[in-house]
Amino acid sequence: MTTPHVPVLAGELIDLIDPAPGAVVVDCTVGAAGHARLVADRIGTGGMLIGIDRDPLARERFAELGSEAGCGTRFIRGDFVAGLTRLRAEGVRADAVYLDLGMSSMQLDTWERGFSYSYDAPLDMRMDPGQELTATTIINTWDERRLARLLRDFGEERFADAIARAINRARVSEPLRTTQQLVDVIKSAIPVPAQFAGGHPARRTFQALRIAVNDELTQLDAALPLAWELLSADGRLAVISFHSLEDRRVKRFLAHRARGCVCPPELPVCVCGHEPEAELLTRRAIAPTPGEVAANPRSRSAHLRAARKIESE
Repeated sequence: MTTPHVPVLAGELIDLIDPAPGAVVVDCTVGAAGHARLVADRIGTGGMLIGIDRDPLARERFAELGSEAGCGTRFIRGDFVAGLTRLRAEGVRADAVYLDLGMSSMQLDTWERGFSYSYDAPLDMRMDPGQELTATTIINTWDERRLARLLRDFGEERFADAIARAINRARVSEPLRTTQQLVDVIKSAIPVPAQFAGGHPARRTFQALRIAVNDELTQLDAALPLAWELLSADGRLAVISFHSLEDRRVKRFLAHRARGCVCPPELPVCVCGHEPEAELLTRRAIAPTPGEVAANPRSRSAHLRAARKIESE
């Protein structure tokens, strides 16, 4: 690691989930355990902190935390859908569940993982090094049309077609195996003026590849209802997202849970009897302060949303 990991929106997250002494809290994305350390301090000796992550580096960080924390700890190795499904089967009830969907510094700065476009590295991008699918496989085996659709859907890349064509041409002579090779191809496909607007020209392509390699959006869609089901009455769910594809899903999920009557508007009285399951704790997504962004530029695109589970009558 070349950059110390700084947990994003840490104070805001702790305030929203408000972990009390003795609480059971589930951290679905342990990463470098930055948020987990703050939670452990709050729940104390009678509390239980359960960590979930598919990255073996996260297990090491959580083990370090467990040796120092004053609370009980438990780690589940796997993606957060598998972890939450396991906890549900065990009948675990949580006072708070949270997900930090961003990349940790230990992942971005580990050369061989290939997550960053800032230096040359193997095209990998796997959060779980044991899985088969890598970014190299996608770049060199998916056809041009499928690549373009990937870049549009997961990267919201307006030059998706041009980049896919450039990749298709470049890989004819030799496979693209490193991040720098891919960055060079991307730059060759994007008009020069556009390369200096909206951040690094490879940012959206790398985002799309990472999402596809790790099946991130499917995972999120499945994890949100599992996390909600795990909560006790008055429990709290919080999610930190880092791009609009994630944030829209979280916003829609929480808004649906907080909605009451679903009758057609032309009906004079409610006949559906639908009651809200949630109280929104964030009417709008919370973003980092300018001070946090200055101290930690990687927090710039973060958005935090949270809700409290309402006990049904």
